[in-house]
Order: sequence, then structure tokens, then C-alpha cells
Amino acid sequence: MSLTEQREGIEAGRLDMFVDGAFAFILTLLLIGGESIPDSTGKLLHALGGIPAFAVCFFQIAFFWHGHVRWRKRCHSADATGRWLSLLLVFFAMIFVYPLHMVFSGVFSWLSGGRLPSDFRLVGGPLDMRTLFACYGLSYACMAGTLTLLFLHAAKSAARRGFGNLDARREMRIWSVPAAIGLVSALTALLLPLSSPAWAWAIPGFMYSLLFLIGPVVTRFNRRYAQA
Repeated sequence: MSLTEQREGIEAGRLDMFVDGAFAFILTLLLIGGESIPDSTGKLLHALGGIPAFAVCFFQIAFFWHGHVRWRKRCHSADATGRWLSLLLVFFAMIFVYPLHMVFSGVFSWLSGGRLPSDFRLVGGPLDMRTLFACYGLSYACMAGTLTLLFLHAAKSAARRGFGNLDARREMRIWSVPAAIGLVSALTALLLPLSSPAWAWAIPGFMYSLLFLIGPVVTRFNRRYAQA
């Protein structure tokens, strides 16, 4: 291994440790106990009621973190583009954590008829819903879009070095799906009239069920490029 390769390996490791530590810190912001340890059974039960929302939020953060892990497996270089895109992913994740928690704590409180706790309260009605779904969708699209750019960069780096870039191109197309869905959801929330009925404000949220399109995208990609 050359001196340049060793230096790139050290720099890549430092970047990955920073990203991993940042995502770990982001997860601490979702702690179900809040800022203090419960000192009574009532507060304990109140904190435990936040477990369903915490679990979904944990999965969402881990989903994006694992995307960065998968990128590193396909891009071992430590160039400036990968470094800045990785830092951009962390930046968006630290913004994403707030609307993420507000959305899912509100959803589980609504589904349970108020039995599961939620610190989020609708004060401005439709205007609050528009703001929340727009912030959630834009930050979701920015994170997925950043991962799309990371895998695009990995594909270009592999091509320059004369290696196959099929896996990176497939991952790039996979992440473009949640990026597009997040953007469309945010635009839908922004374009919905404030006079729309209450059920219409669920549309931006239900759009994320379209993530099942990731499977068909991968299947189509494999059929088109795998044999080639």
C-alpha cells in the first residue's frame, strides 16, 4: 500500500468517525425521557408512551446513516467532494431531527386518541400543518438528495479508476426515489389551500407510502444493466 493510499485511508476513517458520532448525537436528541430522568411512575409511564414515535424516528435516522455506510463501501477515496457532501448530510440530519420528532409524536398521539404523549400541538391549524410537512419534506429530500449525489460521486470515481460502478449507480437511483417523494410532499403541502378540509392535510404524509417504488426501481435497473 502506497503512502498516498494510507493517508487517504486515515482521512476516510476520520470522516466516517465524525459522521457516525454526529448521527449518534442526533439520536440522543430523540431520547424518550426528555431532558431529565423520570422521578415518579407517572412520569415514567409518560416517557414510555413515547417509545413508538421514538422507534420510528430511530429507524428513519438509521436509514440515512446506513446509506452513508453503504456509500463508503463503494467509495474508499477521501477527496474534497465526498468530504463536503458527508458534512452536508450531517447538517441536514441535524435539521431533520426536529420535524421528524414532531411528525411522528403527533401521528402516534392522534392514532391513540391522545393516550400516547406528544409535545407537539397544532396552534395555527392548517398553517401549522403546511409548515410542518414542508419542513419535513424539504429536509427529507435534502438528505436523500445528498446521498444520491454521494453515490453519483462514487460512480464517477470508480469510472475514473477503471473499476465497475454498477452498484454505485444502482444506489444512486434508489436514493433518488425518497428525494423525489420528499420534494413532492413538501410542494403538495405548500400548494394546498389553507381552506382545504382536514383530511386533505394527510396527503403530504401519505405520499411517503410511495417509498415502495424503490423495489420496482431496483428491479428495473437490474434487468437493464445487470446482464450488461
